Amino acid sequence: MAKKATIEGMAELEAMMKRLDKVPQRVVTKAAKAGANIPYKAAKADAPEDTGALKAGIILKPERRTKLGKKVYDVLMNPAMNETFVKITKDGTRYYYPASQEYGFMTANGEYVPGYHYFRNAMTRNARAIEEKVIEVASKDVTKILRG
Repeated sequence: MAKKATIEGMAELEAMMKRLDKVPQRVVTKAAKAGANIPYKAAKADAPEDTGALKAGIILKPERRTKLGKKVYDVLMNPAMNETFVKITKDGTRYYYPASQEYGFMTANGEYVPGYHYFRNAMTRNARAIEEKVIEVASKDVTKILRG
């Protein structure tokens, strides 16, 4: 009985993809989206919740493809919700609410309120899980294609 082929790391996945002349775009897109869903869900879960607008404003957006065989997804704040997120203080200073929650802010009396780092932590805490998910999804499709 034949042994099941498994791909252990990103280097092995890249080597298998090079064996293919052209990697089908659907394989790359599917793997990238599966990996991007991990920090997307983590950022939504970790975002501070006062009115719920911050969690609702986090979106997963694909970048425009510039190179065949490449796909990138961004986890970002919805630009359509800028009116909700841009706040103006009494003295006329504008600030961006999601950034103040991510990085922290100074209060009126000069105290510093630390940020929640919900975006940064979504990536750093899940880096290994993201890589494993991309490898898992892509390797499944690549091995299917190589087998014929």
